[in-house]
Amino acid sequence: MNLSTLILTALAVGMMFGTILNTTFPLAIEPLDRYLLAPIGAGFLRIIQFVVVPLIFSSLILGVNKIQGTGQVGRYVLKLMTCYVVTSTISLCIGMTVAIFLQPGAGMTGLEMPVATSTVSAPDSIEWLVNLIPINPLGALSDGNLLQIIFSAALFGAGIQLAQSDAKPFIELMESIYIISEKVLSVILYVAPVGVFALISSTIATQGLGLVVRLSWYVVGLWLSTVIMILFYVVVLILLKAEPAKFFSSLKPSFFLGFGTASSNAVLPMVLQNMQEGYGLRSEIASFALPLGTALKRDGATILQGFNAIFIAQIYHIPLTPSLLFTIGLSSFLVSFSTPGVPGSALITMTTVLSAAGLPLEGIAIVAGIDRLTDGFKTVLNVVGNSSNAILLSRWEPAPPVITKELVVAPVRESGY
Repeated sequence: MNLSTLILTALAVGMMFGTILNTTFPLAIEPLDRYLLAPIGAGFLRIIQFVVVPLIFSSLILGVNKIQGTGQVGRYVLKLMTCYVVTSTISLCIGMTVAIFLQPGAGMTGLEMPVATSTVSAPDSIEWLVNLIPINPLGALSDGNLLQIIFSAALFGAGIQLAQSDAKPFIELMESIYIISEKVLSVILYVAPVGVFALISSTIATQGLGLVVRLSWYVVGLWLSTVIMILFYVVVLILLKAEPAKFFSSLKPSFFLGFGTASSNAVLPMVLQNMQEGYGLRSEIASFALPLGTALKRDGATILQGFNAIFIAQIYHIPLTPSLLFTIGLSSFLVSFSTPGVPGSALITMTTVLSAAGLPLEGIAIVAGIDRLTDGFKTVLNVVGNSSNAILLSRWEPAPPVITKELVVAPVRESGY
């Protein structure tokens, strides 16, 4: 049985086990979750994150080294950011449009609505930009801050370009770290089904499926928005003649792992592996675009921010004026680029959107319980979006022609005989 099948089976069994615990053995949930399921799930996430930093840093260094010149690096970043802005805008419009037409928050019954009283101030965007620059590259690596790691790798890559042959020992070190990290990842993936089982069964056992029923239109709306955005990427792949069937088949293990862990950061090493070995994406594109996209590009978070803000406005009967919609859209777009790739992070950054739009923060409490059960779908969309944007860059930046040396045959001298 291959890894994809094992993870999918673990997901299905975990859902059933969690449901049985929640409905039949409620007294067993607390001890089982505290002493078995939660520790196993948390340990699995930590061991995957253990390999993320060395793999991503070495991958970025090697990717930048394969790109000829700092000017080409800047061109890659500019083209990727253009793709990110366009596709993130589309995902935001899809999420807000579905929320407006489906109206999941209108006429909700059976839920206790918190009284809207508190607000928070939005974080300073200038401070956020300054904090992208690490004081110490080793500190960025130890903290696992992907944006700071990318910044550090870009500077090291520029230094390598200038140092040329003097940097060869460092490049060989990065190649060794990358190969070792890949081998470590292959070992870790053997326990992936166990980790996925523990994570999903813990979530369903503690939160139950009853909340899904009460917030059914909310779940349907998020699911519908996610499917529409994935279909958009399918159309893009078809137009690019990028073999959508091969694309989705290659990423199957990443989809299942992403759904189970609900963490874009945790699934990144497998996405890198699937896109290079399974799909055949050029290594200099994959090793540069995929880590950058994991740090910045999150269609799932973009959809969630706009959808949730409108959902909360509907719950509290706040009119959706053009100015309110514009504020929700702009703040959701900006916040999506700073959402960490860990479970539940979109709810944390959502306070910025609600504060900017003047919406009650208490609305977060309504969706907090259901968020973990929908986080997996958003992570799958993040994988699709990040990988599709990497393919867009590969088509925008075609591979340089391979220069082959012609075989020159020396003329045969005639003998004097």
